[in-house]
Amino acid sequence: MTTDPTSSAILPNKNLLIGFFLAIFGTLLFSLKSIFIKFLYQQGLDANAVLVLRMVLALPIYLVILLWLLRSQTKPATLDFATLRSILVLGFLGYYLASLLDLMGLELISAQLERLSLFTYPFMVAMIGYFLFNEGLTRRLIFALIVTYSGLLVVMGQELQLTGNSVFEGVSLVLGSALSFALYVLLSRTFIKQLGSKLFTSIAMIASSIFGVLHGIVTIDITQLTITNAAWLWLSLLVIFSTVIPSFMMTEAIHRIGPAQSGVVGMLGPIFTIGLAVYLLGEPFTLTIALGVLLVIVGVMSLMLQKR
Repeated sequence: MTTDPTSSAILPNKNLLIGFFLAIFGTLLFSLKSIFIKFLYQQGLDANAVLVLRMVLALPIYLVILLWLLRSQTKPATLDFATLRSILVLGFLGYYLASLLDLMGLELISAQLERLSLFTYPFMVAMIGYFLFNEGLTRRLIFALIVTYSGLLVVMGQELQLTGNSVFEGVSLVLGSALSFALYVLLSRTFIKQLGSKLFTSIAMIASSIFGVLHGIVTIDITQLTITNAAWLWLSLLVIFSTVIPSFMMTEAIHRIGPAQSGVVGMLGPIFTIGLAVYLLGEPFTLTIALGVLLVIVGVMSLMLQKR
């Protein structure tokens, strides 16, 4: 019996193409998050309220998906206490803590600067990989790191001139969010391979949603919370199109093409977010901001060439 010598090459290529497709569209959907959140802030909600409502609405969706996955599995996954405990920590880092810091930062800076700050997380992945997993640190990576953060500083300086807001505090919060998500991406690889991306994502998101509910119990007086019809619309769009769907897309993309490549594909995110922020939110876009954005994109492209 003969086999097609090209079949073994076609399957990996198809797997990579699907992975990049998921990473691209997951990135674009995640990019809408900043826009939805800014609209919610315009409706009178703050970071705590948006975080809690987002988690509360997402929790039953992930529970239904988890039950469906468990019932449809022919070979049940091994879920011991140590595995569940680790996923609980990852859920805390990747979607609860990262979301909280990001939401707090968005109260202080523009959607454009927030997205550029989050965009630096592939470098955090690389640096964490260097310090914790002895992964290589090349001259090209160092060059890309300098160029990228120089661009971020340019945009920060321009926004400070235009708004006079707490730009450094806001960027620090968003960079903390990026760091938290970078840890999640690196540490989740083993469990994604063990459980599969869908099951892992469901459990991690349920864990983060539970943390979100507990956060609400501590910080929010529900009797004082007023939610307009427009706010419910933006919340629904945020939960479905910028939380549930892209969370599965990005986890599966990480499984297929790896965290570094998934992060590099995220270079499309800032461009998409900046265009929407200028068009929908009326945020300013100057030549100085364009220069900063260009530096950030060049830095990440340099990292992409190295990873290739």
